[in-house]
Amino acid sequence: MTDDPEEGRPTVAAFDFDGTLTRGGSVFAFLVAVRGLVPVGRAVTRLSPQLLRAAVTGGTAADETKERVFARLLGGLPEVDIDRRAALFAERHLRRRLRPEMERRLEWHRSRGHRVVIVSASPEAYVRTIGELLGADGVLATRLAVGGGGLLTGRYEGKNCRGAEKFARLSGWMRAQGLGGGDAQPVLWAYGNGRGDLRLLNAADHGVNAGRLGRFGRLHRFPSLDDVERRERATR
Repeated sequence: MTDDPEEGRPTVAAFDFDGTLTRGGSVFAFLVAVRGLVPVGRAVTRLSPQLLRAAVTGGTAADETKERVFARLLGGLPEVDIDRRAALFAERHLRRRLRPEMERRLEWHRSRGHRVVIVSASPEAYVRTIGELLGADGVLATRLAVGGGGLLTGRYEGKNCRGAEKFARLSGWMRAQGLGGGDAQPVLWAYGNGRGDLRLLNAADHGVNAGRLGRFGRLHRFPSLDDVERRERATR
């Protein structure tokens, strides 16, 4: 007999990507890698009022503005070409930006047989490769729609994978893995760094604030990775 309610249950560890597994964001760096600095600069200048509003208000405004940026810069480009460039970008970005302490934590979960999933609002085109490089069991990210002739429309396929959509996509993935209910309900760990991760951390058995602002950040009420690892050492 055990008093641990988590004993014997499968475990899933969900990691946000930008600012959690890595330092800083990746979307604009990816767009520069694909289109070049000048076209991206022009798009940002033209959409600067919407980008400023999105940064302040977040939510739907952020989703819509991000889609406008994608439409302007990626619309009409061949999917196969973008996928090829995205894979190259992913390898370079991960090499430069991966946070060692978060890589160790991801490996900690993998070494215990936990399912590891990356859940990100960034484009699946390169987050998919990130997941492969890190040995993740699943990648859930923002999908870009493809139109006729295999050309990107620049619009989302479905929703931007942020906020409530992160938890909805993760829940669907867990059900597809046979982890959705009854005795198979998994123990969920979630790691994030900002308001787009709040819904996911709230739903988790163990929400971890991986943001660099610590108690001054938006996820200040969740324990930091240092806090979690300190507790784990104390209970050994």
